[in-house]
Amino acid sequence: MLFVPLYLQCYVFFPQMLIGMDWKILAYCVGFYVCHVVVSSLHRRGNFTAAVYEHQVILNPNPSVPLSRQSALKHMKKNLDIYEEQVALAAKQGAQLIVFPEDGIHGFNFTRQSIEPYLERIPDPKSIKWSPCLNPGRFPNTEVLHRLSCMAKTNRIYVVANMPDRQDCLPRDPHCPPDGRYQFNTDVVFSDDGTIVARYHKQNLYFEAAFDTPVDYEYVIFDTSFAGPFGIFTCFDILFYEPAVTLIEKFKLKQIVFPTAWMNQLPLLSAIQIQRSFASAFGLNLLAANIHQTDLDMTGSGIYTPSHSLYHYDMDSHNGRLLVATIPVISDSSNDDTLVDNWHLISSRTLNMAKTNNLQFCDNEFEECSGHFPSQDPFMKPFHALMMYDNYTFTPLLAAKGNVAVCDGSLCCHLSYERSPPSSELYALGAFNGLHVVHGTYYLEVCALVKCPGSHWHSCGGGTIHASSALNFHLWGNFTTRFIFPQILASEMQLHIPDKMGWEKTNFFMTKSNMSAGLITAALYGRVYEKDKGPDDKP
Repeated sequence: MLFVPLYLQCYVFFPQMLIGMDWKILAYCVGFYVCHVVVSSLHRRGNFTAAVYEHQVILNPNPSVPLSRQSALKHMKKNLDIYEEQVALAAKQGAQLIVFPEDGIHGFNFTRQSIEPYLERIPDPKSIKWSPCLNPGRFPNTEVLHRLSCMAKTNRIYVVANMPDRQDCLPRDPHCPPDGRYQFNTDVVFSDDGTIVARYHKQNLYFEAAFDTPVDYEYVIFDTSFAGPFGIFTCFDILFYEPAVTLIEKFKLKQIVFPTAWMNQLPLLSAIQIQRSFASAFGLNLLAANIHQTDLDMTGSGIYTPSHSLYHYDMDSHNGRLLVATIPVISDSSNDDTLVDNWHLISSRTLNMAKTNNLQFCDNEFEECSGHFPSQDPFMKPFHALMMYDNYTFTPLLAAKGNVAVCDGSLCCHLSYERSPPSSELYALGAFNGLHVVHGTYYLEVCALVKCPGSHWHSCGGGTIHASSALNFHLWGNFTTRFIFPQILASEMQLHIPDKMGWEKTNFFMTKSNMSAGLITAALYGRVYEKDKGPDDKP
């Protein structure tokens, strides 16, 4: 696990706010219109104000030991007290919706038996309309639902929370567990009058022995007066086709709420990397709330539009963090950004970056790497190293500028680059085309330019957060999938957005120049969903 003394909070300020501001904060500007210390007095048509809270969860010290219901409620009350404070703070700043993280009320590492006193029966809002705050006695043992409902009603704000759900089942149900109940990792949404308007059971569990996988995929949508429809899914779901991609593409959703308990893994899958790249790939607003548990490498929350980011990453403190921002509503008819299958030479609207015409890009109309894109050293052969438990094929960047290429099977990755300034830091271009099988099974096509943490080639693929070399680069590959998630991570966990990205002929590319910090990772992270599972599994 990564233990790094680090605090990062990204803002963009209006010019009149610059006077007296600490330069360390200003250095992390990434182009957001507002930050959580300023809220527009008017909610112009087409904007809404959202909040996410990264929560330092108060844990049960012995989660495998069953408690009484009263003891479980006493434990959850400690976290709910913090939630209540944050809901009020967000509402005072004009927030119309707040998202809390996965596992934030109860914690984690329970067994199926030990989580039982934490469970509440959450009715399906499609068939039962209920405000627990207004009618607390309608269903028994729903104290947590009542508390959350009253937070929403009192503060006139939508509340998105995660909690364990119990749904009893009968023996004639062929999927009914032996103990006669389903236990689900569940997101629940309350409207601003306290009514339950959405319930989602997490599909893709991540080593969660206490919970059951839903028999059928759930596509959960809730509507709001201020931003239209929102979709919802949880944590590990973001890496899979179901329900996330179907929810977005079939139902044309442009706003997503995303409770998560994400353990960061560099250099490709920190929480803020996957959140930023997902919003970019699908051209949507993503409201992501993560747990803050640094001993488990958990931090990283944000409010993301297709081309702007307000995010928090903090491995140093043990405090939660509230983020509030006013962002544009994206409608299906919006032409601000387009879905990944329609990308073509899309320019970033975040920063007015210089173009990269000074670089000598090679022709990328090719069928295979050999003979078309020579390395800067004709005697340098590719090498292999593990990155994220996968066997990547790498080639190092040995010169101050040049062109390199590397292939893994049919996937060929190409890079034209120039370091600024030249340095002794080791970088490598890696390719992986295959099935990832550790901590989940999913098929990847990845082209990744990474900073190696050591001075030897075989350190490439390891995680680091420090870099001094800012690279101008043009990265592309001949991907077979249209689902490509572009990511650029700079030193001290700063997110950058490509100057340009999209399809060019049969290749997907991204370009970046004039970076303000050293490069950690620049990757095109492709997901080939149809190769994830066998023919007998769910499609």
